[in-house]
Amino acid sequence: MSRTPIQTEHAPAAIGPYSQAVRMGGTVFLSGQIPLDPATGELVTGDTSAQARRAFDNLKAVCEAAGGTLDQVARLGLYVTDLGDFAAVNSVMAEYFSSPYPARSTIEVSALPKGAAFEVDAILVVG
Repeated sequence: MSRTPIQTEHAPAAIGPYSQAVRMGGTVFLSGQIPLDPATGELVTGDTSAQARRAFDNLKAVCEAAGGTLDQVARLGLYVTDLGDFAAVNSVMAEYFSSPYPARSTIEVSALPKGAAFEVDAILVVG
């Protein structure tokens, strides 16, 4: 089975040697999205909630480019630089997903690219 890259201008371009997402069969593996404005490539300003919204918007755009929706996300990986933001991230996630929610992990990390406070990656099943 070959990898088919997914790319959209509605999410930030990759900032390294990777694809925004890769489809293998009916499964799409979405690379991490940080809160970059796709038009400018700049990190959005604001608290972790604002950053999470931008990152989820980017994730949604890549899902749509792959022919799917957030409702088809099976698993999320959330990365925060401060687990004290756990409740805020949960609140934002509830704006984008409804029950039954995807499987998920939330991991505190020491740093994220470009100084972001939040990153999200996902596995999408479309077929």
